[in-house]
Formats: sequence, structure tokens, C-alpha cells
Amino acid sequence: MKVLITEKLADPGVELLNEEFEVDVLLGLSPEELLERIGDYDGLIIRSATKVTAEVIERAESLKAVGRAGIGVDNIDIEAATKRGVLVANAPESNTVAAAEHTLALMLAAARRIPAADSSLREGEWKRSAFKGVEVSEKTLGLVGLGHVGAIVARGATGMGMRVLAYDPYVSEDRMRSMNVDRAESLDEVFESSDFISLHVPRTPQTAGMVDAGALEKMKPSAYLINVARGGIVDETALYNALKEGAIAGAALDVFAEEPTTDSPLFSLPNVVVTPHLGASTAEAQDRAGVTAAEQVAIA
Repeated sequence: MKVLITEKLADPGVELLNEEFEVDVLLGLSPEELLERIGDYDGLIIRSATKVTAEVIERAESLKAVGRAGIGVDNIDIEAATKRGVLVANAPESNTVAAAEHTLALMLAAARRIPAADSSLREGEWKRSAFKGVEVSEKTLGLVGLGHVGAIVARGATGMGMRVLAYDPYVSEDRMRSMNVDRAESLDEVFESSDFISLHVPRTPQTAGMVDAGALEKMKPSAYLINVARGGIVDETALYNALKEGAIAGAALDVFAEEPTTDSPLFSLPNVVVTPHLGASTAEAQDRAGVTAAEQVAIA
């Protein structure tokens, strides 16, 4: 049995696989190189950069399992894998704490204008009055999605004295009540009532472009948008226009429609905080994701 690892995996996951399989770690394979090599392997472990297309599945004559060391599987052609009987497994809870903590960190960074203040001071300026922020205590945090990550964010927010309002038709009112979360009956209620809005839904045909110009128009001029979920949920052009025109106060983004991206109009705005998809980038989350993905492939 041979397993191919195409992206950086935590050492414990690699060591687990080495106990039973022949493992090749080939980082940075081009799509063409992956197509050439995949036919030799029974298992494949990836993260977010490797695209497991229908063509890859077709070439993978011996493939039995694909392990995604992370939450989503949007870079894997699930339909093609299912037709071929290839198991697709991810690590749905490995990154939840890391993603939730990053969400809260971005919310506070945007509210207190920390990146801009840091940059100004490093340039030799002392402009206290230029970086007056806002407090999150007694403000409303609106959550779109109340799954594993959203629930941890809600707990952290209530601990800081925030009111939490969540829209998630799949979570019962009793469950929300037990978490001290108020139930929103619609997305519009979240956008209209919240001081901070954080997204916690996967990117699907239903959620792609969900935060468009119409949704942004419903937000308060003093409100902030945070996205550590998936790129493409937010219409980035509409967000740029809303921020530039002062229709909303600010935004904090960890994910983008196209990744990697190093050149976006959003990067030019002073009321935007951006990070390069760091939601799962903690040592602990990487270890958990790697071990979970390795275990899933090992038992396939």
C-alpha cells in the first residue's frame, strides 16, 4: 500500500502512516505532475491547495481513499470519487478552536484598529487620537451559522459581554437558549440588527455570493463584517464599495474568492484587516488535522 502526501502534514500524521504504509511526501506538485503520479498510489492526503479533480480520480486506478487535513472538501470532486468508490474523509473538528480564536482575534483587531496602529508606530508616528476604536462589550454579534466554530465564537463573545444573535435553521431554539444565543428568524435580521457579523457556513451554490450588495446595504453604518469561513461567500467588489463609501465601518477577512491572492482593492482600504487564510494555522490544529486525516486513510 502506497500513500501520497502532497502538502505539509504534521509529523505525528506522517509517522502514523509510516508504521503501515510506504509513504511519499511530494510537496508542491503541479496539476500535471499529480496526474502523472497518482496512478501509483492507494491513498492520497491533501490540504486546501491540491485540487482532486475528476481527471485526477480517473487516473487514480488504485486509489481507495483521499484524506483532507482540514474541514472542507470543496477542492475534491466528490461526485467523481463516489462513482469510483473512493472514500473521501476530512477532519471536521480539528480546526474548530483555531478558527474560532482567529475569528475573535480579527473582530478585536478591526474594532480597535490594531494593524493600522501597529504599522503607524513602526513608521515612527505616535498618533493616539487617529486610532480610536470601539468596544465589543454590550454590542451584538450576529452569527451566520452556529456549527462547531460558531458555537465556540458565541461562547467567547458572551464571555466578553456581547449579545449573540444567530441564524441557523438547523440548530434548535432550545440548543441556542442553552448557549445564551438569541435566535434570528432570517438572514436579514442578522444583517439589520448586528454590530459585528461573522460568517460560519461552507461555500456551496446556496451560500456563494450570499453577502452581496443587498445584504451589505442592510448593515448598520457602524457595523463590521468578519469572514474566517470560506472565500466566495462575500462579494468582494460589493464589500469594497461599501467600505470605501462608508456604508459599513470595517471588515476583517481571512479568506478570499481566489487564493492565494496578494493584490486586491480591499488591501488598499484602511478599515480592512486581512490575513492569508490563517484560520487553521496553529501548531495544535495542524497536529490534530494531520493525525485525523492519516487515521481516516489508514482504515480505508
